Amino acid sequence: MSAVLLRPVSDADVPLFFAHQNDPHAVRMAAFTAADPRDAVAFAARWARIRTDPAMLARTVEFEHVVVGHVLRYAQFGEPEVGFWIAREHWGRGLASAALDAFLRLDPTRPLYARAAVDNLGSLRVLSKCGFVAVGEDVGFAEGRGADVEEFILRLDV
Repeated sequence: MSAVLLRPVSDADVPLFFAHQNDPHAVRMAAFTAADPRDAVAFAARWARIRTDPAMLARTVEFEHVVVGHVLRYAQFGEPEVGFWIAREHWGRGLASAALDAFLRLDPTRPLYARAAVDNLGSLRVLSKCGFVAVGEDVGFAEGRGADVEEFILRLDV
């Protein structure tokens, strides 16, 4: 298998991320998404903030010269948290695990937290493979499902 490549986010990546995050099945699985994932203006504004905020670290994920997603560290509830999104057509190929592993080698922030809906088994598997362990549970309103959703809180210490 070719290697996953992480690189800084470019202007050309943002529309691709927008397309990835407009897959209704992926939005439902992720659960905790934007209020309206079809709002291109809000999406572009969010990524402009992400790319200019020195407290955040974002990387584009490429596989075989194709942008397949992104990995991002940001602050949530006062703690550093990581999130990732891989386009659904690339699920099940180990790309999310490889991308997150590479990102964790790039970013030494620890402890580092992550959250995933309790039924998002793919994301939970990726986080577990990369060393995250469950440290709590929460319930929050998930825009991607229009309902309260249970989620696991996970932490990586090393």
